[in-house]
Amino acid sequence: MRIHDYGEMNLHDLDVMREIGSIGTGHAATSLSQMLQKEVRITFPQIKILGYDEAVESIGGNVEEIVGATLVKMDDDINGIMLFLFNLELANTVFEKMMGMTYPSFEQFDEMAYSAMTEIGNIIICSYVNAFTEFVDLNISLSVPSSCVSMLGAILEVPIAEYGYETDKLMYCTADFVIEGKTYRDWLLMLPDIASLNNILKKLGVD
Repeated sequence: MRIHDYGEMNLHDLDVMREIGSIGTGHAATSLSQMLQKEVRITFPQIKILGYDEAVESIGGNVEEIVGATLVKMDDDINGIMLFLFNLELANTVFEKMMGMTYPSFEQFDEMAYSAMTEIGNIIICSYVNAFTEFVDLNISLSVPSSCVSMLGAILEVPIAEYGYETDKLMYCTADFVIEGKTYRDWLLMLPDIASLNNILKKLGVD
């Protein structure tokens, strides 16, 4: 096993993951475009390896900020979790198209909003993973998605609790959606366990 911690990834490793992220987020934007029946582009994707506090600062800077999240577990050739975070502005943009309504705050989400958020997050995650599996030629099975609304700090504790025994770092890919010229921030965390990360890099010929 070449890598024992996310923090051991070098610039070449990150470039490889960024290339995968570009393909995955591109497919996710296409799926969102079809859902909204509007042009959706993405900004240049970034891959970052950050500790918990750094991740909070990079994403929102406030552990108490309320955000929405959809989580899916991966298994088969790759084990880990996918976590999609989106703010209220992006959620409402999609809700307005899907349901003809918006919500003034996450706290006022009803059952319909939670169902829609789960569907949106799942479509984006599945689009990303499908592109990823084609690129690396690995099989990934996805669990039934689950969604929640909570403080950013609490949500980011989920992957730390899941893989804290292996690493105290988080790897996340960010490529904002641009819908009709307006940029919407979003965050996608693809967190394979360390054995799976080594498997990905080996499959891509990174020695």
